Amino acid sequence: MVTLANRVIEEVGAIDVYFVGNTLCVSLSDGRAISVAIDQFKWLDWLAKATPKQRTKWSLEPGGFAIYWKELDDGIEVCHLLSNATNNLTNCYSGR
Repeated sequence: MVTLANRVIEEVGAIDVYFVGNTLCVSLSDGRAISVAIDQFKWLDWLAKATPKQRTKWSLEPGGFAIYWKELDDGIEVCHLLSNATNNLTNCYSGR
């Protein structure tokens, strides 16, 4: 069953990525921003262990559907951030 929430998640993409300490902040194409404390989620352990310099070396997949760190050989799909971290939605711009 396709719901409006699923459609919104599928249509939203990342347009910018940055870190404030151990918090991953992603600016979304619909004007929202999501922040995730990477040291609080086991599935982001690989990113929490990366150096600050490694964290800055990201690229966006076409359409912004995912963020990829070539040097770390791993990435994150935006839909996973939205579906797994809905309690952590915030405006990251205040920390930038």
